[in-house]
Amino acid sequence: MTEKMEERPYKLGLALSGGGARGYAHIGAFKVLEECGLKPDIIAGTSVGALMGSLYADGYSAEEIKTLFTGREFSEFTELQIPKSGLFDTKRFRDFLSGHFRVKRIEDLSIPMVIVATDLDNGKSHEFREGPLVDAVTASCSIPIIFSPVAIGGVHYVDGGLFRNFPVSVIREVCERVIGVNVSPLLPQKYKQTLLGIAERSYHYIFQANTLEDRELCDVLIESKQVGLYKTFDLESIEELAHLGYEAAVHAFEQVVRDNKLDNSLVEAIRAGMPPRALEP
Repeated sequence: MTEKMEERPYKLGLALSGGGARGYAHIGAFKVLEECGLKPDIIAGTSVGALMGSLYADGYSAEEIKTLFTGREFSEFTELQIPKSGLFDTKRFRDFLSGHFRVKRIEDLSIPMVIVATDLDNGKSHEFREGPLVDAVTASCSIPIIFSPVAIGGVHYVDGGLFRNFPVSVIREVCERVIGVNVSPLLPQKYKQTLLGIAERSYHYIFQANTLEDRELCDVLIESKQVGLYKTFDLESIEELAHLGYEAAVHAFEQVVRDNKLDNSLVEAIRAGMPPRALEP
């Protein structure tokens, strides 16, 4: 290990991509981390990665997060509105967050968290490291046109995926090792010729395009092409997606053990957690 790496403030970072309902796959990755006794020292998340990461940083276990979302429908989080700045209002989503987050501010989370959003007014990526947690998470999840922008401090913010859907680079320089979970692989498939279908597909291209460089920055990349077969708003497939995320994490960790190229402590922690238990489908 180089001297420069030893001076980095965090040993293990976790980067979580956006991807709508496909973000349920993050839950499966959390489960494998728990089984291996690996706890990230800092987390960076975009969109659903910010949501899942913040809950994990707030002390929720993988199983507890899965329970929070099991059986929930899209209408429980949003409400159709007369189009102004977005098709759907996010009040119900904000109420859900307020009712379940144990802390109010980002800096009070038990694990340091970086929430990535897009500054719509100035056209640049923005990193929230402190401030109201619900506001930042809602902003990071607000896909333009689908949801209204979120005003914070007089600036309008939308989904962080427009510039940085896989925020590995956000924490790369301060971490000795980074595990990245990308739930937005773009696969050629049919899509509906509707306003929502076309918007969803268009954003997929944008989000996928800006993940390429960040994928190369991971020490351990967790990714599953099968996850890409699910729709952004497919909230009913939580069990399947969590299982796919689990299997992808197992595969990635087994590769780490086989290659044995990383720190002994990380490899030994992963080896101690194998063979992993199967997540209930």
